[in-house]
Amino acid sequence: MNEATTGDAGTLGSSTSAIGPGDIDGLAWAKSGGLLPAIAQHATTGDVLMLAWMNEDALRETFARGRAVFYSRSRSALWEKGETSGNVLRLCAVHVDCDRDALLLLVEPAGPACHTGTATCFGDRPLTVAAPLAFLGTLEHVIARRVAEGADGSYTAKLHASGLRRMAQKVGEEGLEVALAATGEPDAQLVGEAADLLFHLEVLLQARGLALADVVRELEARHRGKTA
Repeated sequence: MNEATTGDAGTLGSSTSAIGPGDIDGLAWAKSGGLLPAIAQHATTGDVLMLAWMNEDALRETFARGRAVFYSRSRSALWEKGETSGNVLRLCAVHVDCDRDALLLLVEPAGPACHTGTATCFGDRPLTVAAPLAFLGTLEHVIARRVAEGADGSYTAKLHASGLRRMAQKVGEEGLEVALAATGEPDAQLVGEAADLLFHLEVLLQARGLALADVVRELEARHRGKTA
């Protein structure tokens, strides 16, 4: 759980939008009759999952339970997302907007966020061009979990246990296969080989204590340097 969910930091006057329990009284509750809109966003993929409402008690319960608790305007009562289905929203952090009258909850969903069974209340289809790329973040978590568990039969765990030299060798092999597929194979073959390369690259980066985000930051820095 992010420190912002448990701390008493009083961050509203600082440069960060993350808040903790100690910031609840400072939010603009009076603007909307004691209720603030609360957007739930997937902490890993960035998908917007749903929109609901919170009063002060709902936000306090959210921090206390570590799961999203909202206020039902129709029932005039608190309700925890997933309390009957089990599809809870585990809290990672809470952020507030610049006017202190809207909340953003970064969460990890335990299942479909919508009562209709779709991943989000806006359907299952990706809504942005970047959405499919977010799976690379999910893959990082899967790799880390399999390495930590060391499960028998897991190719990922075995590859990681083989050492850096073997992991580096696999990246080289997969890179060559991508190059060969690019010059003489159908698109589907090239896509498959590129997927193998990305997977093995993620394993290697994690073994060195790095992530794809570090690579992205380097690309961004190069881009800024060329366009400054």
